[in-house]
Amino acid sequence: MAFLLPLSLALGAMTAYLVDRRRERRLADIFKPEPEARLLGSRRLARLPLPNRERVLEIVRIFASDTPSSEVERKAFAQLKVATVGVALTTVGIFYFPLQIVGVACLLPTMAGVFADAFRHLIREWRVSGEVFSAVFLLGTLVGGFFLSLSVGGWFVVLVRWLAIRTEDHTKQGIINLFGQHMRSVWTIIDGTEVEVPIERMQAGDLIVVHAGQMVPMDGLIVEGYAVIDEHMLTGEAQPAEKGPGDRVMAATIAQAGRLSVLVEKTGAETTAAQIGQVLTDTNDFKASLISRADAFNDKISLPFLLLSAFFLPYIGLDRALGLMMGAPGYRMILYGPLSMLSFLHLAAREGILIKDGRSLETLLGVDTVVFDKTGTLTMEQPHITGVHTFAGYSQRDVLTFAAAAEAKQSHPIARAILAAAANQGIDLQSIEDAAYEIGYGIQVKLNGKQIRVGSSRFIETHNIPILPAIHLLQEETHRAGESLVLVAVEDQVAGGIVLQPTLRPEVRAVVGLLQKRGLKLYIISGDHEEPTRRMADELGIDGYYAEVLPADKAGLVKKLQEAGRTVCFVGDGINDSIALKSANVSISLRGATTIAIDTAHLVLMDGDLSKLPRIFSLAEEFAENMRINFLAATLPCVVIVGGALFLGWGLLPCTILYQVSVPFALYNTVRPLLTQSQSSIQIASDSTISEDAAPKTIAAFSKRLPDLALGE
Repeated sequence: MAFLLPLSLALGAMTAYLVDRRRERRLADIFKPEPEARLLGSRRLARLPLPNRERVLEIVRIFASDTPSSEVERKAFAQLKVATVGVALTTVGIFYFPLQIVGVACLLPTMAGVFADAFRHLIREWRVSGEVFSAVFLLGTLVGGFFLSLSVGGWFVVLVRWLAIRTEDHTKQGIINLFGQHMRSVWTIIDGTEVEVPIERMQAGDLIVVHAGQMVPMDGLIVEGYAVIDEHMLTGEAQPAEKGPGDRVMAATIAQAGRLSVLVEKTGAETTAAQIGQVLTDTNDFKASLISRADAFNDKISLPFLLLSAFFLPYIGLDRALGLMMGAPGYRMILYGPLSMLSFLHLAAREGILIKDGRSLETLLGVDTVVFDKTGTLTMEQPHITGVHTFAGYSQRDVLTFAAAAEAKQSHPIARAILAAAANQGIDLQSIEDAAYEIGYGIQVKLNGKQIRVGSSRFIETHNIPILPAIHLLQEETHRAGESLVLVAVEDQVAGGIVLQPTLRPEVRAVVGLLQKRGLKLYIISGDHEEPTRRMADELGIDGYYAEVLPADKAGLVKKLQEAGRTVCFVGDGINDSIALKSANVSISLRGATTIAIDTAHLVLMDGDLSKLPRIFSLAEEFAENMRINFLAATLPCVVIVGGALFLGWGLLPCTILYQVSVPFALYNTVRPLLTQSQSSIQIASDSTISEDAAPKTIAAFSKRLPDLALGE
């Protein structure tokens, strides 16, 4: 055994130079910018409908398998195929010796790489690694003429390398696909006519048109028209912003209602949304990589096993000494770990959870704090009505009737909330006369010969309808409470006001309770005002909250918790959350989030069902238990092999056979989560699930909250 190490190093030195050149090209493949085709995966993912099992498995293949994603993996797989042929040839070579020589020759490229790695680690880094151990073992089998064992051992090394490359983290992207819906064209005005043109042709100073339901493609100044703009993806503000001439709009916001002519000020990378994306790209201190337990374990046991084999070599001979080396469990851990990871990626995907970074499963075990973004995470898109105020002798039913008739053909969230409330009260939608819509901050229609206007106070004032002091006071109260006020006017007077509040997701209370049972501290962070944020925290029993937080400050609050010794899991959606998602130890995003949030988060709830959040924590526990079983499956057979080589006279071939025979039983543990899919998924009662088209039946509760506003005819 004493001559094997110098001989191994000599062979490594001879091959190091040639392999260096190949390795440089390989590293260039790894670190070169990814082609745009990789980014199309994110766009395709963002446009997928709610996935069924097969669709989710397709998604996980994009992120986990990525076959064949790079030249490196293609080369590794090609080596595996050659090594497999080598095993077949050396097996047949038992009966015809020249075939064994050919079979061993199939391993020469692989052995050259192993020897080069061993030379590099031992001479340049002064450490005995798993590669050094492998080089000594392969050289020992070559010198001893154990060609079949050499072929099988070499094949196993190649298999481990291929699996390691296959399961590398592919989620870091140098370029972030910013928009969930990638806009390829925009509408512009040419000679007074709206014309659709490619978005890349637009420049600062051009005029674009944005219709209701469309995303604003570029930052700009409104020169004509009015619209209600949903900016929560950028600002975190739950209430839509009213925009008109002279106001500015930002890319990646949504026009919920109205029509705008916008003078382009910024395009592409200059837009506000893209600048936030650039902050993400330029963050250099994002989460240091966790050291693989398998690699560390393999390196730690390599030197002891080499010394042990060298010590017993004079007493038991080369054959048994090599068999003793087969007792090292390091490569088993390197094999079993990635396979378990793939199994849990698939298991989670079947349950609608996309795990983009498998290391987050390990980190989740140490999480003690969960921070929720309020808007879009704890609340639904569609608000619900909490009160109807009446004026000028009109009843609440009258006000709802007028509002529902006006909003009957609208699809924005406020319209859906009004229509749902009217349906709950059994109000029939009345036909509108002269279906002429004036959409801006509100809508104007004719009903039974009367002019009906529904919208904001600014919209009402533009039609010279007086706003009473009581209405101004009501506006201030609703604003402080984080609520929205929609006014309804009949002819030249205000008939009433409808108060809307963000709707809490039906599963939130159950989720909060389950997380608190785990001993987790829970916080809410929001760009909304103090009062609604405090009220929600009190209602849910949340430990703490942060209100009126700017998007740039969310990451700072996460870091403050981390500096206090907390391990933070951040749950959010939207571009404004992305920096916080990136700063947290573990980040979770919803399916409805923007693409940039999905690219940043470690885990994504694909169907937006927050009730699956506790399941993520139980998956992490199951993964840890599976890895512990992997450790036992890797070490116990090796104890038998070591004992057999030392005390039962086992040589290399019996040890190799036992090594390989025990592998299928261990591999079963790695795929066991898929074969016996856990039935412990957290199931929130199905009757608690409601669609966003069905707002809570809150009209009937008005008399409890506002006794003086009992429903009247």
